[in-house]
Amino acid sequence: MTRVVDGQLRLVSDPPLLVPIDELVGEGEARSHKHQMAALIDGYRESLLPSLQVLAARFRYADMARKVVGVGSVGLRSWVVLMVGRNRDDPLMMQVKEAQHSVLERYLRPSAFTNAGQRVVVGQRLMQASGDILLGWLHTVGPDGHEGDYYVRQLLDWKGSLTVESMTPQMLADYGRSCGEVLARAHARTGDSIAIAAYLGTSDAADIAFTRFAEAYAKRNERDYAALQEAARDHRVPVARDL
Repeated sequence: MTRVVDGQLRLVSDPPLLVPIDELVGEGEARSHKHQMAALIDGYRESLLPSLQVLAARFRYADMARKVVGVGSVGLRSWVVLMVGRNRDDPLMMQVKEAQHSVLERYLRPSAFTNAGQRVVVGQRLMQASGDILLGWLHTVGPDGHEGDYYVRQLLDWKGSLTVESMTPQMLADYGRSCGEVLARAHARTGDSIAIAAYLGTSDAADIAFTRFAEAYAKRNERDYAALQEAARDHRVPVARDL
């Protein structure tokens, strides 16, 4: 993801999931964004704990690129920012990802946070027993002129998973139980664990309800995918293959 170009550490991607800033806005304007990014990074650091602000201040801006995001973030901005510490052998990859207001706000009271990025960060800190120490937020106008709320995190693959197809029935049951325990722990950290336990009770009513919901949801996914395939065959939706 990084390469030394003309003595400078630069962002690259193969396949091209990143669009470097100079390709996006031109070399001249990209140089002006270098000065803008310094101020934006200072703003982001203010969202960190004082002890972590000192750590983050050891890194300086080197390069940035537009990132192609996944299905859950389609239509939202995402930037990759390359930071450098003592030298080019000390890189720090950060992701600046756009955050929107919660979809629940239209039905419930407004969020206590004016910055949607801060809402995301506080939620993650509540749910995760151990998370990204450099997780923060800011409000800014990006290189494409779009103004919005963003949360900032290290660009690392924090997710862990197993190959479900290779599991035995017992392994699959153990894996599902572990995932459930992790999810339950996150809910217990953000809600009233005693009230949740009392609501669930000691019977298997909740277990049955969750299982029925999961099965119905899986069947709905299968129907939706079949409908999408049919629409693609009938050329009702454009499809690009072998990308």
